[in-house]
Amino acid sequence: MLRILLGESPRVNSGVLAEAMEHMAEFTSQLRKEINKYEDRDHEYRKLEIWTRGLIVSLDELEQSWFAATFYRKSVKAGYMDDMSVAEQGEYARYVYFYKNGFIRVFSLLDKLGTVLNSIYDLNTSRVKTHFSYFTVLREFLTHREHAALADQLENIKNSYREPLQNLRKRRNAEIHYMNAEMQDDLWQRHQGLHDKIQLEDLDSHLEDLKQGLEMVCKSLEAVYKYSLEQWSKNTGKS
Repeated sequence: MLRILLGESPRVNSGVLAEAMEHMAEFTSQLRKEINKYEDRDHEYRKLEIWTRGLIVSLDELEQSWFAATFYRKSVKAGYMDDMSVAEQGEYARYVYFYKNGFIRVFSLLDKLGTVLNSIYDLNTSRVKTHFSYFTVLREFLTHREHAALADQLENIKNSYREPLQNLRKRRNAEIHYMNAEMQDDLWQRHQGLHDKIQLEDLDSHLEDLKQGLEMVCKSLEAVYKYSLEQWSKNTGKS
């Protein structure tokens, strides 16, 4: 949608994004077959179908946020806020909007995936923490060794993206719990020199962190749904 609004061609899914999308779509297809076959009287399959379709939409929105932030970043040339024209300030504001939208969505999407994991594999993470995050679910999953192959894969994915996730988490926490992330940067600079011009944050570095966050999310989704489809096939074959 955003690509069309920005005058760009529609996205063609590829790489880890395509793999994640394809496995989630296949999972919803399997759920729909089971619902039609067995009527799903306890609504568990229908619930998982709705959650998974929601993850597909959320992943699409996360990728679009990253793309739009990257698009508007190209129009930001000045290194200091005071040197920007009115038009460039507008482009920078649009970059900030989609960048913030992106890093908030990274953790929102992961938490939704945690809810799906918790349900599919009966982890009952609420015993540990009433309002749990993806990372709480993952720690709980690692203690249940019945599906160690998936748990270890997810842990390895998380660890391989540790630095960009930490960077994104700090900015997410500043945005949600403290103040706007860019305002915090401005205050720090004002503290260093009261009359100095405000230098922009490293936009390219921040976008790279967001890109890495998107990749981490894609790989985690792909791992969960690929493994779950394999388990479904094994269980169906035994029945």
